[in-house]
Amino acid sequence: MNNTRYIVYKALIRMEEDNAYSNIILDEVLSNSDADNRDKAFISAIFYGVLERKITLDYIIRSFSSVRLKKIEREILIILRIAVYQLVFMDKVPDSAAVNEAVKTCKKEKLYRSASFVNALLRSLTKADNRFPLPDKRDTLKYLSVKYSCPENIVSLWINDYSLEITENILSSLFGRPPIFIRTNTVKTNTQELIDVLKQDNVNVSSTFLDNALEISGTGSITSLDAYKKGLFHVQDLSSQICCELACVKNGDIVSDVCAAPGGKTLNLAQRTIDGTVYSYDIYDHKIKLITSSAQRLGLHNITASIRNAAAPQTELNLSDVVLCDVPCSGLGVIRRKPEIRYKEELGVDALPELQLEILETSSEYVKRGGVLIYSTCTLNKKENNINASLFLERSSDFEPLPLVLPSGVERTIDEAENCITMFPSQNGSDGFFTAAFRRK
Repeated sequence: MNNTRYIVYKALIRMEEDNAYSNIILDEVLSNSDADNRDKAFISAIFYGVLERKITLDYIIRSFSSVRLKKIEREILIILRIAVYQLVFMDKVPDSAAVNEAVKTCKKEKLYRSASFVNALLRSLTKADNRFPLPDKRDTLKYLSVKYSCPENIVSLWINDYSLEITENILSSLFGRPPIFIRTNTVKTNTQELIDVLKQDNVNVSSTFLDNALEISGTGSITSLDAYKKGLFHVQDLSSQICCELACVKNGDIVSDVCAAPGGKTLNLAQRTIDGTVYSYDIYDHKIKLITSSAQRLGLHNITASIRNAAAPQTELNLSDVVLCDVPCSGLGVIRRKPEIRYKEELGVDALPELQLEILETSSEYVKRGGVLIYSTCTLNKKENNINASLFLERSSDFEPLPLVLPSGVERTIDEAENCITMFPSQNGSDGFFTAAFRRK
């Protein structure tokens, strides 16, 4: 594993400097590295582990440091986080390797004066009876924040919105790489045939409770799979697939997906209405090109993708049987996919609801009489979810709630209106997600 920790260090430095998405930086780092698959797995484990556990790691570092956290240089703090993560959370890594490599990184970065500080702190941690100190349980917010490495403001929001028990379930689900779900392209194949093709590529594949939804692992690069190149499936989280299931789309329908990128729902809905049309919109040209490219790969010719700002539209929509508003949100339901979300200074949990409601109300004008309007987010925040759904009905006399017919395998975790469903990551392994349905009278 020569040089692997230094690769992680440089990647984490980039995260701090560029404020980019973790998956993009890691993909770039791994693609530019000559490390073998074993080393790449080790790099990924530490990289995501440090991001997921940053609050916890900083608490441990402060517990064993004679220097206040704010006084420790950023580079030294990242070196310490990498080493402490190995010492506390990676049983198979020898203590000596974690400590020595941290000191080597200091010297490689010419941080000579800090090398002895790093060495002393890590050596004291290796000798400690308790390497994972936690705050007093009586301080619930701080205890949960440190234990699960989630800022107190998010922990508080979830406890107030849902309950302490549900919050702990959410928090405990945030670690480790999330499962990968795909949807069979029913235009080209069926689920059993897809399973057979994937197994020929040595992919681990298993069925789910949802028709045409599969869970896969052991894929390597998904885009290199024969089944992917042939357009036999697209990647789409289970919660997003359930949202499409709840949209009640029929063959021949006209559908408008007003905030479509990256396009999973557009592709799913296009397969359900193959003789109809799916109008797919996004604000960015490169995302429209991505949707168009995916449609071509899957052989879906009923998708029309174009640029449109759902919040400030310059063009009107066609009247549609189904309008889907998967609005911009705080993303608290996908933290385990993008661990860095939790550390944002401004999540938008208070500012976003107004924008979301504006998009929903504007888009609702293009639903046909008797048509369906779907509102969805990938967040867990009642202001963005249930409260917005209620406000829309209060302000839109032309619409009524459309009770959801939940697929077998989907159960409600909280008490909410019949036209709403909140899905939690601890439930079915899916992302945290919210869907609400309305019908135009």
